Amino acid sequence: MRRCLYASVAMLAVALPHAAFAQATTPGDQPAAGATQRARTTVYDAAFFAQFSPRTALDIARRVPGFSLDLGNTETRGFAGAAGNVVINGARPSSKAETLETTLARIPAQRVNRVEVGPGDLYGAEYSSKSQVLNIWMSAEGGVDANVTAVGRRIWTGYINSDISGSALIKRGASSINLSAGTGRSRNVEEGTDTLSYLPSGEEYEFRRKVNSYFDRNPNVSASWALERAPDKALRVNARWAKGRFDLTQRNHVVPVGEPDRDDSLIQHYRNPVFELGGDITRPLAGGAIKLVGLATRRKRNNFDAYLERDGRRDDGASVVGGFEQTQKARQGETLAKLNWTRSSLAGFSVETGIEGVLNTLDSDVELFGIDEDGEKVRIDLPIDQAKVKEKRGEIYFTVGRNLTPALRVDGGLNYEMSRLVVTGDTEAERSLKFFKPNIAIDWKPGGGWHTRLSLRRTVAQLDFYDFISVAELSNDRVNAGNANLLPQRAWELRWTIEKPILGDGLFKLDFGLDRISMLQDLILTEEGFSAPGNIGTGKRRFVSVNVDAPLQRFGLTGTRLKLTGQLQRTRVHDPISDSVRRFSDFYPEWEWRAEIRRDAGAFSYGMTIEDRDSFAFYRHNEIDDNFNDGPFGTMFVEYRLNPRTSITFDIDNLFDTGATRERTYFIPNRTNPEPGEFELRKRNRHMSFGLTLKQSFGGSGGVAKTN
Repeated sequence: MRRCLYASVAMLAVALPHAAFAQATTPGDQPAAGATQRARTTVYDAAFFAQFSPRTALDIARRVPGFSLDLGNTETRGFAGAAGNVVINGARPSSKAETLETTLARIPAQRVNRVEVGPGDLYGAEYSSKSQVLNIWMSAEGGVDANVTAVGRRIWTGYINSDISGSALIKRGASSINLSAGTGRSRNVEEGTDTLSYLPSGEEYEFRRKVNSYFDRNPNVSASWALERAPDKALRVNARWAKGRFDLTQRNHVVPVGEPDRDDSLIQHYRNPVFELGGDITRPLAGGAIKLVGLATRRKRNNFDAYLERDGRRDDGASVVGGFEQTQKARQGETLAKLNWTRSSLAGFSVETGIEGVLNTLDSDVELFGIDEDGEKVRIDLPIDQAKVKEKRGEIYFTVGRNLTPALRVDGGLNYEMSRLVVTGDTEAERSLKFFKPNIAIDWKPGGGWHTRLSLRRTVAQLDFYDFISVAELSNDRVNAGNANLLPQRAWELRWTIEKPILGDGLFKLDFGLDRISMLQDLILTEEGFSAPGNIGTGKRRFVSVNVDAPLQRFGLTGTRLKLTGQLQRTRVHDPISDSVRRFSDFYPEWEWRAEIRRDAGAFSYGMTIEDRDSFAFYRHNEIDDNFNDGPFGTMFVEYRLNPRTSITFDIDNLFDTGATRERTYFIPNRTNPEPGEFELRKRNRHMSFGLTLKQSFGGSGGVAKTN
């Protein structure tokens, strides 16, 4: 399978560019109606997206040819590192707690005037490493526009989950107000089995049949106000609150070999509310613009886990004879300010300089109890179960860029990061860190529609403060130890992007990447005998990815588009426990692919998506935890537009009833012993589900035209 995939990607990577180079640019290779090529950007006006009848800016972003949406990371500390690859009216949204997907989903499509795709350096230093950034230009017309979305989904048990969300945008002159709210309800049920056996004999010693019921209830409210008189005369304020409630109930029928079977239970109640208040102000200064961003985010974590072991079946009145309970209560805060100045032309150079200051705090307390046969709870001390973390971090940066010719541009810059971290509680740690982070990028358009970009930068990862805290995973029967001495990994990242328009408004895009990572953050063996986050040395990552977005009109399939994406990657690091070379822990599959086909025909749209990936693994001190799908995963949809404002969509999720497999191989006492002693096979499946979505638009000022 892997050899076939490598061959397929290699053939695609070679054949498409070669075919394009081998012939002169034809009219069919030029942008289609609605798409305009400019010096460094491709612009799509609202009419281009009318064929897709979008309801929100998120629908539009997903239909931009060759563009892959990067949602960023809302959990990353600081502001710059959390950026995705979408800006609105040339400016980054000043929210972090709200995902980019949520931000775009609350902008009515009829408010979008046009979008443009260009290299990241056009939109500021925090985007300079990105080969593609989407700029969504909003209509300047006044009025009120709104969307309401109601979703019903039937899962395999017969339960019907309902969810509703809505947003409104009110614009009067230069002032606009955006309001949104949603119930955030999502319930699902999965079933599966666990089979435990001894190695090398393969003798089974326990079998479990499990049913997991998940329920996310995350009601949320967002509001923002903006006064935008010009790109350098703007004021924005935003706020968001989300409840963050998650519940899991597991029914676990355990059949030990040679012993009576029993019914165990796993319960999880997580309450993780978040509140954020932020804003920014931009004013003209010295021929450029100065911008101040302020943001305050507060999060709480109130988690309860319990695993209850019984002496028989619940139907027979079995009693609890053992188990565990755990509570985690934490408060996390982030307060930041960022000041930057930009000027598009200073002696022929574009210039940006700025400074960012951040205060991050975490106060966490974990309590783990064992439950004896009498139901009494006995406290179990973890290595670091109570700790406070405080970090003060600052960063200054300077970037400069210049067009050497109309087709060739060079950008470069230097960031300097300083931080002081203090950990108190069950352990004491204190350290100061300083890093230089240079970057350079070369952007070239040689003609014929070709575009290539080469970049090199040094990055430093942000630490997750929860990695300092020990916590038990009752669902996996293991403990994750904390490590207050964890250091951020740092990397040199080389990227090369090649892209070329194909078949009119389609796009072929090829990305190569090479990372050399020092002090790689992975999993280590602690003195107490647990797995914990730690630094294990130098690692390397190489990847090649391909993205093909092809309209199929010239093949007789009017209104049909095919999107193909694929990636091959290889990660390698020396494992200090097994003294061998292996892949990185976490989500680093060696191959993955996705194919999407969609047809828009009058009032109907329909399509299908199929995707698959290789396994990924976690290399803990005493186990290798390998995860993979049992086959390709598929979805399909049919949408009917009753009128320009109303649409109904029927969809099927998990079209092929694909399950997931988890293989846990245990080594006794740890992986210094190369011979495994036990094996656990987990099978899970959420089965096929059916959804019905009603979308209703209100208002009608500006923006995307709707067609039936």
